[in-house]
Amino acid sequence: MSLHRQRSYATRALVLKRREQGEADRVITVFTPQLGKRTYLARGVRKSASRKAGHLEPFTHVALYLAKGRGWDIITQAETVTSFRQLREDLDRMAHAYYFCELLDAFTQEEDSHPELFDLLFNGFQYLQDSEDLALTARWFELHLLRHSGYQPQLFHCVECGDPLQPVINYFSLELGGVLCPRHGEGRKGAEPIQVGTLKVLRYLQAQPYSRISHLRLQPSRMRQVQAVLAAHIRYVLERQLKSPRFIAQISSPPLP
Repeated sequence: MSLHRQRSYATRALVLKRREQGEADRVITVFTPQLGKRTYLARGVRKSASRKAGHLEPFTHVALYLAKGRGWDIITQAETVTSFRQLREDLDRMAHAYYFCELLDAFTQEEDSHPELFDLLFNGFQYLQDSEDLALTARWFELHLLRHSGYQPQLFHCVECGDPLQPVINYFSLELGGVLCPRHGEGRKGAEPIQVGTLKVLRYLQAQPYSRISHLRLQPSRMRQVQAVLAAHIRYVLERQLKSPRFIAQISSPPLP
């Protein structure tokens, strides 16, 4: 193999985030099908003459051509495959797309290959473009990201005794990572009651493909309960609060009178 072939390579990627570097460069974090999460340097991309800039916007599905560098590898060429432009033109959709990226970033390490997560994020962007219920799409994405990352909450059997959960008030334990039956959950420190309808929705979102769940229409109160359970579980697993949910809540709040 020639030195040139060793020092250059290509990959498809989804742009997660970027930050300024020096006077004209940007550091770009992407997620790739085979290489996992990678951080690359785009030299001169902030110059007006740069041809790469428009191809390295957040959420873009891009074909990258790279050269090995001493620190970061260098993006030598970038070509848009799928622009997902609608996600940057609508504030609500953009906020949710940033959340998907932040969530994926938080649950992955550099260079760990997760092709299924690449597919999940790509599909998530597609669904966000057309979704009539962004909160529902986000809850589906959260549960499937948790599954692929190994942090799926147990929603079908008691995490203590293993018995199938019955359609009664059960209890969600952050510490144990799932639901307890009344016998093991009632009165247990840190175990919060979970309504029958809320558990039913969570199970459906966890088990079904998006084509099935996209037709669901939930009452706002039910959606808040589902969202609260998942938000608490994600915070507990990550041991920190993500930034995007707060921004989504701010732009989704009704205007003050």
